[in-house]
Amino acid sequence: MTAPVYFVSGIDTGIGKTFATGYIARLWNEMGKKTITQKLIQTGNTDVSEDIEQHRDLMGMGWFPEDETRLTMPEIFSYPASPHLASQLDGRDIDFEKIEQATRQLAENYEAVLLEGAGGLMVPLTRHLLTIDYIQQRKFPVILVSSGRLGSINHTLLSLEALKVRGIELYALAYNLNDESQDELISRDAATYLQGRLTEHFPDAQWMEIPVLSAGKSNGSCVSGHTDTQDSD
Repeated sequence: MTAPVYFVSGIDTGIGKTFATGYIARLWNEMGKKTITQKLIQTGNTDVSEDIEQHRDLMGMGWFPEDETRLTMPEIFSYPASPHLASQLDGRDIDFEKIEQATRQLAENYEAVLLEGAGGLMVPLTRHLLTIDYIQQRKFPVILVSSGRLGSINHTLLSLEALKVRGIELYALAYNLNDESQDELISRDAATYLQGRLTEHFPDAQWMEIPVLSAGKSNGSCVSGHTDTQDSD
């Protein structure tokens, strides 16, 4: 592949992967890094991926030609469940060759591809293949989305440990400020603790902050801490 493909995963379902993916794509495009997003497997939809629609809303760049041809949403299943169950209920297997070909075409025409998964790292794609297996096989660097909600430290550390055991590169930990705990003390402590763990155990990874957006405008930078997002790949 010509361009790097970054796999966007989360510490659990509903952590804000779609929001983070769209925001990072917007930021990188504004910085001059031609970026597109792709949904690995969309469930709970029929003809169009709602996650890709949200990406485009956040990016403010309109519908891409690759959206029209479904390169950005190559596999869509109707039941809102994990891919292994959704594909079973729709009565057809996931076409991984189709997904890979779509990713390859995007990577040939863009400088970066943000590939959003479904749920967390251990979500089953088939009865025998986990999301983390797919990532490991293709050597994708991971952007892991976390937040300051209660319980996020435990889920984040488990996800980081899984990446380390598999030898998968952590490109960035994306801290979603849209998913903060109602308790300000918990939120501040979670951010401080996770930044410390990142510095100690993943010194080459970035710390990204995904801000709260208002009226389609970003309120501040996505990045703080380790390194700037406009790095060389």
